[in-house]
Amino acid sequence: MAVLGLLVWRLGSGPFLAGLRMIDAWALAAALLVGAATIVACAWRWRLVARGLGLHLPLHTAVADCYRAVLINSTLPGGVLGDVDRAVGHGRERGDVGRGIRAVVWERSAGQVVQCALAVGLLWALPSPVRPYMPRIAAAVGGGVLVVALLALVAGRRGPRVWRRAVQTARKDVRTVLMARRIWPGVVLFSAVAVGGHLVTFLVAARTAGLTAPAAQLLPLTLLALLAMGVPANVGGFGPREGVAAWAFGAAGLTAAQGVATATVYGVLVLVSSLPGVAVLLFRRRAVAS
Repeated sequence: MAVLGLLVWRLGSGPFLAGLRMIDAWALAAALLVGAATIVACAWRWRLVARGLGLHLPLHTAVADCYRAVLINSTLPGGVLGDVDRAVGHGRERGDVGRGIRAVVWERSAGQVVQCALAVGLLWALPSPVRPYMPRIAAAVGGGVLVVALLALVAGRRGPRVWRRAVQTARKDVRTVLMARRIWPGVVLFSAVAVGGHLVTFLVAARTAGLTAPAAQLLPLTLLALLAMGVPANVGGFGPREGVAAWAFGAAGLTAAQGVATATVYGVLVLVSSLPGVAVLLFRRRAVAS
């Protein structure tokens, strides 16, 4: 909320309202279609990881739960409550909440790793405000991964018993699930498809907001805004995304107002793409009532 308040104070409500006014039927239809492909990719990724952990998860159930999760993430603070809901719900259905939570944690983590890898590669290759700093950013990311790995190694050997068990479980999951030959290629593929869906939706939002800049210029700005969405400090998805978009678009020679308008349209399109989740919620409520 602080980010949104600062943007409204600096830019006024004009960029937000302008973006909303420019949304048309074509953009909404594109959001629904691209959103469906993205949801199915995420559901397949979740299904692969869950199966690796020994949990049965039909594809239609995974798709329905992912739609519901995206709807919750798009309407409630934090942006992760929908994933918590599907993790606990699936775990309860299968009689093992712990494994249900681990399946979603590893599925989401794998998606974030693939997204970060793609972002580093594309931001390094394409012109962007952060391109001159990419060698240092890549070194910092690599150093952070190394530190986490070393801390996990130490905790697994000398830490408290609960830490040792957690690290041992995590190492086993990574080795037998995420690194398994029958699982990791699909996880990488479906994660890349999901990232592509988010990028396409953001580009649709940019065109809807009236931007005519080449896709090669918009793509790295889109990646920066999507990375900001990973910060669990938003309300209904809005917050850091708009702030980073305003900065990135302004630094790239466009305007901060265009960045805010694009990010606002993107948020609305994602919300629209999640609307089938309403049907899932109503169906589940009727099923429980009966």
